[in-house]
Amino acid sequence: MGHVLDQLADAAADLLLGSRCVGCDRPGRLLCPACADAVDEPARVAWPTPVPAGLVVPWTSAEYAGTARALVVGHKERAMHALRGPLARLLARSVAAALEDAGLARRPVVLVPVPSRPATVRARGHDPTWTITRRAAGLLRHAAYDVRALRLLRFRARVADQSGLDAVARAANLDGSMCCPTSSLRRLVRRSPEAVLVVCDDVLTTGATAREAQRALAEVGTTVVAVATAAATRRRLPQSGTGLSW
Repeated sequence: MGHVLDQLADAAADLLLGSRCVGCDRPGRLLCPACADAVDEPARVAWPTPVPAGLVVPWTSAEYAGTARALVVGHKERAMHALRGPLARLLARSVAAALEDAGLARRPVVLVPVPSRPATVRARGHDPTWTITRRAAGLLRHAAYDVRALRLLRFRARVADQSGLDAVARAANLDGSMCCPTSSLRRLVRRSPEAVLVVCDDVLTTGATAREAQRALAEVGTTVVAVATAAATRRRLPQSGTGLSW
């Protein structure tokens, strides 16, 4: 019966909206059940290669390829807002795994999205990282975690587009670029002085963005315990060219 209902829902979506699955191009919902199953895997640690010095443990729920990449690109670049649900579930899974692994599942937790450049937000018409971080916090609260999402970071320096930059160039581009406004920190401490922080993003690539966010938060005395993303690139080890970073 469930399969039949899925087929009917897909047929209705195709008829009314002309939508297709971003993963397999099947007519119907933006993410069909088969492609949803394809990214339904346990979260895991995903160290980038090379690892930025001092980076806290990064967790992810999918490789940034195939369906997972289509989800991120569709949501971020094509404003397919219905994809925020699947991406938020991936991010929430990563956060939960990080908290459980660190023994912090019962601590108050603040999810802090990496900031987007204001010009980029204006061009896209939305802030995708904030959207999925906020939705992930709601999913985790429903699962009995004491979690909320706060925009604690902003850019204080002009940052070039990261596309095409290698790990060294990304780190140099982002060095010192983020800050945590004092008013935001005061509100956080007042509301929950025992809270720990998890830096959130849609994709982990070189880890430079996550490390800069971690630095800016630690600079004002907060405790960052992990990085969590919906997806992460699988990076080859430079020594042999055959090993993988997870």
